[in-house]
Amino acid sequence: MLAWLTARWDALPALPVARVAVDGVDGAGKTTLADELARRLRTLGRPVIRVSIDGFHQPRVARYTKGRTSPEGFYRDSYDLAALEREVVSPLSPGGSGQYRPQVFDVTRDEPTLAPLQQAGPGSVLIVDGLFLHRPELRGWWHDSVFLRVPFEVSVPRGAARGPGYGSPDPAADSNRRYVEGHRLYFREADPEAQAGVVVDYTDLNAPRIVTPR
Repeated sequence: MLAWLTARWDALPALPVARVAVDGVDGAGKTTLADELARRLRTLGRPVIRVSIDGFHQPRVARYTKGRTSPEGFYRDSYDLAALEREVVSPLSPGGSGQYRPQVFDVTRDEPTLAPLQQAGPGSVLIVDGLFLHRPELRGWWHDSVFLRVPFEVSVPRGAARGPGYGSPDPAADSNRRYVEGHRLYFREADPEAQAGVVVDYTDLNAPRIVTPR
């Protein structure tokens, strides 16, 4: 799977930058997969720009406008999509400056943190990982994308295993309702599996399976 995806993305033309996304629920394995694909592309000599949507969170007051337990708030208000477009997508699109900023907000400190501007190299591939990357307003950003299919009974314990502060391993726990139901809202509204270039069953990290390539 890794070799196939790497070859698929290495074949993308950079006009001026190939833009790809790795989407999936919390605990799916998005960041690890995106990092490994970036490493493999660099080994082939392809310049890679790595960005996570987690560097573009909204301030806490905006994230919880609809309430601290609101699934709709989790889906609609978690991220500053305008900042991601302004600082990353637009500069790396045709006619853009090629200068991008990979982070604008520190969610732990709940404060802005402007990363230094960087210049995209010729032939670069932008790999963005994160939640909700197939929202209707984002679909036009990507030349290709991956959605990781993982059931909540696997993804929630996998995410909780990262350590203290990552919640209960029980998908039905009240503390997980905001996240599980927020994802279900995303599935109903955006249907990410129907939008993704590639759907991967990532239930077993040792035996991932390509379900739908387009």
